[in-house]
Amino acid sequence: MSDVLFSLAGHPVPMGEALAAILAVGLALLAAGLWRGATARATRAAEEALRAQEFDRRMRDLARIQHETAGRVQSLAEVLSQRQSELARAVAERLDATSYRIGESMSASARATHESLTRIAERLVMVEKAERSLSDLSAQVVSLRDTLANKQARGAFGQARMEALISDGLPKDSFAFQYTLSNGRRPDCAIFLPGDARPLAIDAKFPLESVTAFREAPTAEARKVATARLKADLMKHVNDVAERYLLPGETQDIALIFVPSESVYGEIQEHFDAVVQAAFRARVVLVSPTLLMLAVQLVQAIAKDARMRAESDHIRAEVGALVEDVARLRERVGELSRHFGQVGDDVAKVLISADKIAKRGMRLEQLEFTAPLHPESGQNV
Repeated sequence: MSDVLFSLAGHPVPMGEALAAILAVGLALLAAGLWRGATARATRAAEEALRAQEFDRRMRDLARIQHETAGRVQSLAEVLSQRQSELARAVAERLDATSYRIGESMSASARATHESLTRIAERLVMVEKAERSLSDLSAQVVSLRDTLANKQARGAFGQARMEALISDGLPKDSFAFQYTLSNGRRPDCAIFLPGDARPLAIDAKFPLESVTAFREAPTAEARKVATARLKADLMKHVNDVAERYLLPGETQDIALIFVPSESVYGEIQEHFDAVVQAAFRARVVLVSPTLLMLAVQLVQAIAKDARMRAESDHIRAEVGALVEDVARLRERVGELSRHFGQVGDDVAKVLISADKIAKRGMRLEQLEFTAPLHPESGQNV
């Protein structure tokens, strides 16, 4: 062990020292390694502890966050539940309101539909009635056309229309149909004016065949021929009426020819003025239904005026009696007014007695049996 292994800085180093030195260095290195290992382990342990603490802290934070989240979730669930309930209630209310409005709308629509159907049914009934009326009118028009096509039936139609106008406007004792004159002629109607025994003769026959031919003439030549025919027929009819129904001293100075159509009368006045003037000169007047109605009203006014003149004495007597009745009514109204004044005084006395009775009742109610003396008479009230 004393053998020198090497020399260091001139100092010999034996094997024992070298081994001891190596051993010391090894131990130092081992101690340093152990220390570094311990330090590293301590560092790692500290780091692990720190990491564990950080983990615990994070876990606690996570737990706290989880707890808070759970609370928030629960609160949110409660809010959502409440909102859901409110939403359900609102939806139910909206549905109820909507159902009610829909029901009301359907009811209103049903009522409107029912009313519309009812009106439609009524209008259909009216349409059916109108259709029946049109059918009846068509039948009447066809019948009227057939009637006007027949000369005798046409004369009866004019006679019936004239009789209706006369009968509706005059009293029965002022006209006569088919009245016989002294020459044996019979006018269709005779009207008797008040205070005049001479009748006014009316003829209801009219040559409508010529008027129809004049209206339906297809050409100017045919119209010219129809115009000449109608003029001739009119003049012949006017002359016949003047000859048959104008009797001096027996009938009125004029006679009437009744034209049963306003349109026919208008065409005669427009296209045959010469015939109308000739009829005037012959003291024959053509009248339409409107003019005949005016003549009837004029005769009615004349008859009324004549009756008033005839009954003037009776009217005067009735007016005098009416004046006497008014004077008597004036006297009775004065008596009634006096009676009302007396009744007013009696009512005032009754009110005084009623006041006394009311006061006596109040004293009885308050047990005041001693009656107060009257301030003027000194007696008990």
